[in-house]
Amino acid sequence: MIVLNGGSSSGKSGIARCLQAVLPDPWLTFGVDTLIEAMPASMRESDAGIEFAPDGGVAVGDGFRALEDAWIDGIVAMARAGARVIVDEVFLGGATSQRRWVDALGGLTVLWVGVRCESAVAEGREIARGDRVPGMAAAQAELVHQGVVYDLEVDTTRAESMECARIVAARVV
Repeated sequence: MIVLNGGSSSGKSGIARCLQAVLPDPWLTFGVDTLIEAMPASMRESDAGIEFAPDGGVAVGDGFRALEDAWIDGIVAMARAGARVIVDEVFLGGATSQRRWVDALGGLTVLWVGVRCESAVAEGREIARGDRVPGMAAAQAELVHQGVVYDLEVDTTRAESMECARIVAARVV
């Protein structure tokens, strides 16, 4: 399993797609965005779900955490069943978020990858995407890395996704 952690618009999804192209075996990719999209709209409109503040902040409630725990357990089950999995994550809780994954993984081999990007560059990508709350990239750029332990870090500020994917793939193969 490969876990890519980085803030919004840092380049995780691009790296994940490139990894699928360069790794010799098939790898599945799952991102927290997929989890959020799978949730009913009511989860985006209540304190129990996930809320996106106008300044780019993100708050999650107990209902979201319960569904996220089930999602994590499902991804871990696929990895235990032999699927190669790339996870595209945003550790809003820094080290606490990583600990939740570590506990669920129970000894599975994981390559922990920090995906960094200078805040100004991520903000530019955020604007170009048009599907994020303005300020999210800046709010998350450093927050998601606090206390997180990585095997490898890449920086997409000036490096393309494929270059970063090749660096990560070299640690997998």
